[in-house]
Amino acid sequence: MDLILLLKAVILGIVEGLTEFLPISSTGHLILAEALLDFTGPKAEAFAIIIQAGAILAVVWEYRVKIFGVIAGLGHDPKARKFVLNLFIAFLPAAIVGLMFIKRIQAALFKPVPVAVAFIVGAFVILWVEHRIKTGQARPPRIDSIDDMTWLDALKVGFAQMFGIIPGTSRSGATIIGGMLFGLSRKAATEFSFFLAIPTLFAATLYSLWKERDSLVAADIPLLGVGLVVSFIAAFFCVRWLLRYISTHTFVVFAWYRIAFGIVVLITAYTGMVAWTK
Repeated sequence: MDLILLLKAVILGIVEGLTEFLPISSTGHLILAEALLDFTGPKAEAFAIIIQAGAILAVVWEYRVKIFGVIAGLGHDPKARKFVLNLFIAFLPAAIVGLMFIKRIQAALFKPVPVAVAFIVGAFVILWVEHRIKTGQARPPRIDSIDDMTWLDALKVGFAQMFGIIPGTSRSGATIIGGMLFGLSRKAATEFSFFLAIPTLFAATLYSLWKERDSLVAADIPLLGVGLVVSFIAAFFCVRWLLRYISTHTFVVFAWYRIAFGIVVLITAYTGMVAWTK
């Protein structure tokens, strides 16, 4: 394998793993990284989506006890069935909208200004939510554990996840902040966002594999393998770090980062450094 190409796969795997579960849009960061590394085209787009599987496997491993317990209890444990049903309900809105409108959304919004606006608007939503919590304007969380969520709570988070389809919004940001708005504690919203990523991103990965099946060849397997493994490792440490971080911190720092990154989007687009319209 070309060592330069291998290094690019490593870098992109790190970017994917570190940004997938933070409220800062992994897609936006991957677009920028791919452009700076001169790693673009249909195959690169498929690569960026497929390596998400590595990040998701990190969540599966981190929560393996919970996941295996749910699987084992599906036949007899009402709590396990309720958990799976909630995930399915939360998964549906974005899946339906994505299948119906993803091409139109990308054609209309995958441009510098809309992407930058999504970054910045998302930042102000985070700042607004955190301000309400800090000043006591927001009601105390109703739900401290994801096991206490109702189907309606799950549906609300599912509707929030739909905003993650908009380029630059961030799926994790939409679900975490949306969950907090709808009464979940910071920890419960973050954990449910992690679990919801499993069906959502695996579905996106399988869809991408099917769509790009003609452009991917056996020679691409090592490159994809490296990206998956590196993404898994980076995401594993990121997930653990984020769970510790939110126990004593807010998401404000991510909001300011989003504003800065939105400005980077505009600068790189209008200087021609990054082809954000592709």
